[in-house]
Amino acid sequence: MTTNDLEQSSTGRGESVAGVDLYWLPLGAGGHSVRLNGRVFEAVVSRLEHRPACDLYHSALEVRVPEGRFVIEQAPVPGGDGARRGVAAGGAVGARWAGRFRIFRYEVRRWRDGVIPDVGEAVDSPRRLTDDPECAGRLLDLVPSLPTPVWGRDELAAGEMWNSNSVIAWLITSSGLNLDWIQSPDGGRAPGWNAGLVVARRQHAQQHPA
Repeated sequence: MTTNDLEQSSTGRGESVAGVDLYWLPLGAGGHSVRLNGRVFEAVVSRLEHRPACDLYHSALEVRVPEGRFVIEQAPVPGGDGARRGVAAGGAVGARWAGRFRIFRYEVRRWRDGVIPDVGEAVDSPRRLTDDPECAGRLLDLVPSLPTPVWGRDELAAGEMWNSNSVIAWLITSSGLNLDWIQSPDGGRAPGWNAGLVVARRQHAQQHPA
């Protein structure tokens, strides 16, 4: 399936339809070293937690509003002009001090007419989360204000590390969408997903005390 095929299937009704679509990408799709490291990580964690090992997934969003189509994804910083990729936020990887070096930084893209690398390997995707143009626009507006703690650490005391799945879960929750029905593909899990949900709900409670 081509990227264009996926774009068409994500709406099913044409390019002008507003909405938010979620993509599940196998961790390390297109990159053997990342995939291997992910398998080693999951093998260790699953043994410690006394459960079978799962496939690991990385998430990304495609958002359509009247102004156009946008891709939202957290990724390593490749260099070059970040504005062309719609970079709206970023942070350090592994340790805050390491963030002075590009290879130890991540970026969050709000990329107009952008692409999701390796979208052809997406599993059980896309999943339509909403057709509401106001909700889609609100989610886009939230990207520059999302938390940017150190990737792979739990600086926000959310109970698990912050990563790309945390970013997507935070955006979905903060935009007002319900996450309860969203699950990773069968036999898989999305590390960091719950961290985004926890932080978003905590911030909402602080901003709207009972």
